[in-house]
Amino acid sequence: MPIVALSEMSSGQEGDLFALMASKEELLTKNGKPYFKVAFRDNRREVSFPIWDDSPWAVDCRKKWTPGVFYKLRAVYRETNYGPQLEIRKIREVTDADAADGFDQAMCRPQSRFDPPQMFDELLTIVRDRIDHAPLRELVKSILTSNRELLLACPAARRNHHAFAGGLLEHTLSVTRSCVYLADKYAEYYPDMQPPLDKNLVVAGGILHDIGKLRELQQQPEGTTYTAEGTLIGHMLQGRDMVREAAAGVEIDADTLLRLEHLVIAHQRLPEWGSPKPPMTPEALIVHYADDLDAKYHMIYAILRDDNNPGPLTSKKNVLMQQVFRGLEK
Repeated sequence: MPIVALSEMSSGQEGDLFALMASKEELLTKNGKPYFKVAFRDNRREVSFPIWDDSPWAVDCRKKWTPGVFYKLRAVYRETNYGPQLEIRKIREVTDADAADGFDQAMCRPQSRFDPPQMFDELLTIVRDRIDHAPLRELVKSILTSNRELLLACPAARRNHHAFAGGLLEHTLSVTRSCVYLADKYAEYYPDMQPPLDKNLVVAGGILHDIGKLRELQQQPEGTTYTAEGTLIGHMLQGRDMVREAAAGVEIDADTLLRLEHLVIAHQRLPEWGSPKPPMTPEALIVHYADDLDAKYHMIYAILRDDNNPGPLTSKKNVLMQQVFRGLEK
């Protein structure tokens, strides 16, 4: 049986594949019968499906299958009304010998399309070239450099958008590029605004708006999870904590620091999204919409990439809970 990638399988196709067991959850049916909901994934697709109590795999699933472990499977991939599923024919843990067939752990873990060190270096270049306020520049640079290794690997979320290694850096750089453009645009459009738009703060806010996710999220073999602090406090307040900690070593004026803290805690705008305050400065407004657009655009991209629904419209069973128009068939 040829080795295939889970993410490249079409409905009805059978093949041998390598996958990471992403999760295993014991649940009960409406009738009170136990079953397991399991998920296997490669770097582009996750397939979640039930192992019923009367399945030939039920005992092995209960006693042997472990989240965070890599497996070699022989399975049929199927698109169903309940989402994609796998009909497992054979399964075993990956061994060292599987490297000869092309197994690499990276093939089962989502990661950015872009080179993380290059993205990090570009961020530092933006800090150097676009933040003229010396104390603010030093504060932002110190946060980035002291967290470099975490930034190179951290996802932007558990799921929904940029949920892969290097995803936070990819998202942050994209948001920051938008902030640079929008800051220049609106400063030119409204030269008489008082106080004038602070382009330094817009750029700093783009870079630091999600920095608290370094403390909110942690990577486990089976995937990204929330830390206790991430669950109880969230990334916005932890991001403000990181800004305050860095500010203790920099002589920065109170007004600039207050505005920067506001940029961090207000960037998601709505209380139901976690923001304790809405954007209350022009700089915070720009950062919010640059962030929201980048996240939503990635969601649209992923829906169009992954949806297999026939016709001009995708299914509405996606993170946006709406259909996306592909176009009329030509």
